[in-house]
Amino acid sequence: MSVGRRWRFCDLAAEAERDEQNESSVIFPAGGQADFILTILRAWRAGRVVCPLEPGQVPPAFAWDLPEDVVHLKTTSATTGAPRLVAFTASQLLADAQNILETMGLRPDWPNVGLISLAHSYGFSNLVLPLLLHGIPLILSDSALPESLRRAATSFPDITVAGVPALWQAWHGALAIPANVRLAISAGTPLSSALEQSVFAHQGLKIHNFYGSSECGGIAYDATTVPRPDPACAGAPLRHVEVRVGENGCLAVRSEAVAKGYWPQPGPGLSEGVFRTSDLGEIKSGLVYLNGRASDQINVAGRKVSPESIEDVLRSHAGVRECVVFGVPGVDQQRGELIVACISADPALKPENLKQYVLAQLPAWQVPRDWWFLEDLAASARGKVSRAEWRKRFLERNRS
Repeated sequence: MSVGRRWRFCDLAAEAERDEQNESSVIFPAGGQADFILTILRAWRAGRVVCPLEPGQVPPAFAWDLPEDVVHLKTTSATTGAPRLVAFTASQLLADAQNILETMGLRPDWPNVGLISLAHSYGFSNLVLPLLLHGIPLILSDSALPESLRRAATSFPDITVAGVPALWQAWHGALAIPANVRLAISAGTPLSSALEQSVFAHQGLKIHNFYGSSECGGIAYDATTVPRPDPACAGAPLRHVEVRVGENGCLAVRSEAVAKGYWPQPGPGLSEGVFRTSDLGEIKSGLVYLNGRASDQINVAGRKVSPESIEDVLRSHAGVRECVVFGVPGVDQQRGELIVACISADPALKPENLKQYVLAQLPAWQVPRDWWFLEDLAASARGKVSRAEWRKRFLERNRS
């Protein structure tokens, strides 16, 4: 279903039969409405490779032929290197959708509300594939504003809502989370325990934290019915997904949903059904715990701390709207890095009070030394605040 029109599956099938007049070997669906879905159906029917794009994203150039069994390409920001494509076969896409469906319990009588990007791996796996492969209805909205969520919720008695933490925070702050949400999912970046507990206390709704990656689809899901006591807990591995900790302390994922590989150049972290992440983690009592990214660890006088652990404490303060923490070179290089916190907070919150709040919960050496208070920390459409971007801005600001 899209804004202003209802599409039955027979309508989608009939529309997909129309000649698309596109002989390209790779099709680039974009946008967030019915045309996105129809473009995919037409591409599948014509045997074309699908490469979804975010609004305004430039299609990648293709100078090499793709392997014959590749049907889908995902773009990834590749935080550890240059942007690249991730290639999938049909069976790998099918496996990801099946793993998500079985683990989360998506149901035809609880339609998905499409408020996140359909082109991103999260939206494609949670919204598009369940619609086209399993008949889970999809309500498409023209925006993610609180009023759009309220309006979409009136279409069916029970709904499933997939969002990112920034959206859940906005919807909760506007008291816009509908009472008929039966399944609430959050991914893209870890969900703060403060927000999870606040929503649960206000209306008894449990938001389920979902952890995944473009290279392998879903990895772990918190299926519990009450808020997590530890925000580092990402939940249990999805059904048919195996997660272990590698020698470098990072998580490795094995499943039928793991991509065929990077393209056009292969990478050592993705091959033979295994994706080796750069996420530091632990497995305890069958649950996955995230300890930050290996590349983001801050070295303070020989001791290492993950910025996520400091961000969790900051976000637990009621006056903090968003934050990002990173390390920068200190004056004494041998002493390691200095911890910096960029904060978007309620104007009534006094910086000194926030510093004391953090000092009461963290060892002194983990408390940020530099604080940058801003009106807003822009998040991407995927719900992520770029640590690398704000680190760059901070360094440029201090040089000027």
